[in-house]
Amino acid sequence: MRRVEVLKNWMMISLVLLLVVLCSACGESKTNPKASEAPEISAPQPVTQDASPSPPRVKTHPVTTGTRETYQWYCAQCHGIKGKGNGINAPHTAVPPRDHTKAEYLETRSDEQLFHVIKFGGLAGGRAPCMPRWGHTLNDDTIHALVNYIRELCECDYL
Repeated sequence: MRRVEVLKNWMMISLVLLLVVLCSACGESKTNPKASEAPEISAPQPVTQDASPSPPRVKTHPVTTGTRETYQWYCAQCHGIKGKGNGINAPHTAVPPRDHTKAEYLETRSDEQLFHVIKFGGLAGGRAPCMPRWGHTLNDDTIHALVNYIRELCECDYL
């Protein structure tokens, strides 16, 4: 009889912890001290037109160590450390997180669409309701850099 009570107590504690994790994963954080530590990326300089051939296009929001750290801090809990959609919160979400290493899907989405979903959340893009809005936490330059990082993970470009 004692064993059954101990098992019930462990199950209740596990359930409470699971609910706390789920609520924090799907909630929107109003303030986050780590957000101010996200890398600031300067705006690109204007390019002048001349008759010479243009050099290869350089990304205006390069992927930096700070971009990768931002992904690990904000995205990896659901999308996984390597972006495979297998983060610690993934089993507890109503809709599985997107696998950022699969080019088949990501090639069908423009950079603007990815930016929109990161900034305004999954529901704004007709996707997962647990994908939070990061626009109040991350600045636009950081979100653009995250889009470029996702392109690196999938080794794909928008077609």
